[in-house]
Amino acid sequence: MSDSEDKDKLMRVGELAKVVGKTVRAMHLYEELGLLEPRSRSEGGFRLYGAEAVDRIHWIVKLQAIGFTLAEIQGFVRDFQRSGSSHEATSRVRAMFVEKQTQIREQITQLQVIENDLSEALVYLDSCDSCSGHVPAECGRCDHHGHQRDEAPPLFAGLSRQRADDKGFDVPVTVLYREGNN
Repeated sequence: MSDSEDKDKLMRVGELAKVVGKTVRAMHLYEELGLLEPRSRSEGGFRLYGAEAVDRIHWIVKLQAIGFTLAEIQGFVRDFQRSGSSHEATSRVRAMFVEKQTQIREQITQLQVIENDLSEALVYLDSCDSCSGHVPAECGRCDHHGHQRDEAPPLFAGLSRQRADDKGFDVPVTVLYREGNN
């Protein structure tokens, strides 16, 4: 079969689902949401999809990976199709993409902070490998192996400071309850 014949070959929903690694139910959902349309129907009434359906599903999957929900995708597909002009249609899509890009950049910044916190904790913990003869409760106040007393990285300090006399981390529940009801 040539490439052009392969592109023109129509697939039933089960074949399409297998090609894209999705379930038949997912294909039906995409169709219900207006995100996917069969090219035609067989004499028996089965939905038939072309190669463009594979591309469309890959597009949907990519948008979901970016963080769009199916409802958001449905909304901007509908808005795009109903726009009065191509300029209006592309402007709406552009605005949604800019908003998503801003959200992703914020997530990247948050993840970079988390990654830095983890790196700091791991460097600290690497020096603990040679530590012995101490109990875990002492870790939060450690001044061994180059550590400074009470200066453990926050990710580790939260774990290792468990005692009530460690700088006020322990607040009785009754105090929280009274303050919350005032």
